[in-house]
Amino acid sequence: MPYAFDALKRRPGRAVLTSLGIGLAVGLVVMLLAISSGITASAATLAAESGVDLVAASANTKLTSEEFPPISGAHLLAQEIPKDDPNVVTASPWLVSELFYANSSLRDASENDSVPSGWTPTSSGTVGWIPSDTAGIQVPDIYNGTGFTAPGDPHYANGSYDGPVTGEIQLDQALATVLHVHVGSTIWANESLPPTVASLPGWFANATVFRVVAISGPFWLLPSALLAFTYLSELQTIVGGATPSTDYASLVLIHLNDPTTAATDQARIAAAFPGLSVFTLSNILGAIQHVVNLYRTFGELIGLIGLVVAALFTTTILQMSVDDRSRELALLRAVGYRRASVGLMVLEEGLLLGLFGLVVGLPIAYGGAYGLNLLLLRLVSGLPHSFSFVSFNPTVIATGIGIVVAIGLLASIAPAARAMLLPIAEELRAP
Repeated sequence: MPYAFDALKRRPGRAVLTSLGIGLAVGLVVMLLAISSGITASAATLAAESGVDLVAASANTKLTSEEFPPISGAHLLAQEIPKDDPNVVTASPWLVSELFYANSSLRDASENDSVPSGWTPTSSGTVGWIPSDTAGIQVPDIYNGTGFTAPGDPHYANGSYDGPVTGEIQLDQALATVLHVHVGSTIWANESLPPTVASLPGWFANATVFRVVAISGPFWLLPSALLAFTYLSELQTIVGGATPSTDYASLVLIHLNDPTTAATDQARIAAAFPGLSVFTLSNILGAIQHVVNLYRTFGELIGLIGLVVAALFTTTILQMSVDDRSRELALLRAVGYRRASVGLMVLEEGLLLGLFGLVVGLPIAYGGAYGLNLLLLRLVSGLPHSFSFVSFNPTVIATGIGIVVAIGLLASIAPAARAMLLPIAEELRAP
């Protein structure tokens, strides 16, 4: 090893550049692995903390679908699923839709025909649910306001849809900020966007009026930058499905008393309700992992190219080092050093370059990954503080070390072979 270290000191610039090249390649691969590991671990933690043990969707629905076909009879499912499976604590139907919201300032401006340029209703994801029937399921934290006041779903009225309309709505902080509203404010909601400014009065006339009863924090379970919640029946009235024969929802979130039997409960509910596709937490995490693996594969291909380039570059540098010291190596052979000993010296030199590359690469990977983590956490709203896109676990670090050792070994093969096969007499006679 001292001889290998001395060989690197003779060409410090060349050694530094080679180590930097190895470090950049290793750092890129380690960073990609850390991000993949972080997303997988955080998704598993969040899913376990959500309280959602099973998710029911319309029959033949895939988890990778961007849209979920409506489930009919949602209110009845919330009652029937727990009756059929005693392990079910909560079956909470959620209708997810996109609505456009406007505040009183835009309404007043439209009535006075003085709408400023750029003013328009705001698009937001909207959830219709039964607020009092979410026991065990994680819901948004309320920062201001009392929240929904009526238990159950009053307007549903046991299927008649002739009960009182509460007009209550809960907004997340981002949507409340965009609309410039607070608890007690009035807002208007409509399915469509007005085509022109002149059509705004008609848009308001056909819109549904809501009163803001709460401002909540962001909600990671539905990763939307802007989010609103209202009673299930009242959202059904806006988007359709507010009849006993339809009673639409998008999903039914199920919380179990004993989540360890989720697979058994999945089979039981699926058999009892053939119109539903039921997914376990493992199914959901598997779908997430499938998406992560696609990006990881693409990243690994890029990383592999970098590693191949780093290995070829290191091979070239070691080959040049052997050529520079060919007479010296021949002399060592002449005084009794065996071929294997000379080859081992070159191998040690390659491993030293790899070690220096690891010293360079790990800080690059760490700094790059956590910098990207901070950026993504700012861009993706609704994630809890415990979420991290990055995880430097022992497997990730061990992989980085393994890559460095592999580069050092592979890059040393050809130069070590050349060093062992140098013609002693010719090298010593060379001027």
